[in-house]
Amino acid sequence: MLGFRLPAKPAVQRAVRLTYGFQFFFGLLLWVPIFYQYQKLVGLDDGQIFGIQSIYYIVFCLLEIPTGMIADRFDYRTSLKAGAAVLVAANLVPVFFGSYTGFLIHFILIALARSLVSGAQSAYLYEYLHAQGEGEHYLRVEGVGRAYSLIGKIVYWPVIGLLMAWNLPSPYWLTALNAAIALAFALKLPPIPGGRRAAGKTASLLAGVGGALSALRSSRWLFLLMVQGIAMFTLVRICQVNLFQPILESKTLSVNWYGAVLAAMTVFEALGAARPHRLRRAIGPVASVFTLTIVMALCLGFIVPAGTVPTVLLLCVFAVATGISFPIQKQLLNDSIPDSRYRATLLSMESIVDRAVCALVAVALGAYLSAGRLDEFLVLSAAVTCVAMGLLAVLLLAVRKHRSDRRPPTKRTAPAELEAVPADRSAPAERTAPAEQEAAPAASA
Repeated sequence: MLGFRLPAKPAVQRAVRLTYGFQFFFGLLLWVPIFYQYQKLVGLDDGQIFGIQSIYYIVFCLLEIPTGMIADRFDYRTSLKAGAAVLVAANLVPVFFGSYTGFLIHFILIALARSLVSGAQSAYLYEYLHAQGEGEHYLRVEGVGRAYSLIGKIVYWPVIGLLMAWNLPSPYWLTALNAAIALAFALKLPPIPGGRRAAGKTASLLAGVGGALSALRSSRWLFLLMVQGIAMFTLVRICQVNLFQPILESKTLSVNWYGAVLAAMTVFEALGAARPHRLRRAIGPVASVFTLTIVMALCLGFIVPAGTVPTVLLLCVFAVATGISFPIQKQLLNDSIPDSRYRATLLSMESIVDRAVCALVAVALGAYLSAGRLDEFLVLSAAVTCVAMGLLAVLLLAVRKHRSDRRPPTKRTAPAELEAVPADRSAPAERTAPAEQEAAPAASA
């Protein structure tokens, strides 16, 4: 169990294990190391490949709010089941339609599947653990779940190039099979104890959007945390999916090694994901995400002058930072959401901004690659990220200082707790929802 003991309650242990199984198989996209080369083999050029990626991000943005509202309005588990079912269909499309249109449909369905799951999976786990009185375990459960989701990639990715050489569409067949297994796990997930009845749910989908926006307006802290996540997610997505293969190609590494390199990165990412609490405890959650994002940006910048072996090492450092940062960022956002009725919708809103930025970056990346200016793009990405994170740090410190000035002088809050506290709440203390309360138990996890 990667050194982590599950909560004592048997029902919670079963739910957590089922969540681990779902994450493992849903995230096992075996074609990731080779899809760029695969699309080139079937006749697509760089402009078409990265154009599809940009459309993918845009579609994801358009779908995030509706799918988040559906999850909040009905049931998180329903969204997880639907997402896994769509993923099965998505991975069968390239097998039968290996063309520009086929890959466009493939990525649109991938966007639908992931948007159905992106907010709902985290929301289900967070709400289930808190309903069972085990909320303090969320950070480690989230981190270990992410680590498990990476283990299968470590096993399969080193040989995926050989599988493609043996049977060209085999990575897509196997990914469809994995999605079917994820669907089986989703069907077994237990309901959240004491879950809201229909009367307690958001009255309508439109009201759900209004409620989520109202909750977001009431907390500048939550808004800034969402903005903070943009830089982190964009770097991870662009590096691990869009830039990974062009970077290795620029270092004259054979495609047969792509899967092995990505597997090595995944090992380090899994190690980081399994132990996010250590850095969080040492310097606090917000400082952890800031530090790790800057580390990732610097890794991209240093890749430019690096040789083949140093490039692989830098990618592994990037992966460790990724593994540690994602669980911390997810808990920061979940702890800062003031009304749990809109949890999936708010998490989807954050994903919208993430994917919108990725869509713009993907278009720019395609242009830079077509012009043979990959190195310039890497340096520019690192510089923009560092500057943006510096400006955001100033804003977060201003919000935290404003909150401290408003706090009664007799009340003292530890720095580590303060960073995890949702700031700028307009509601009085006696009306504070459980999700808004200070995250002291989680900080000690």
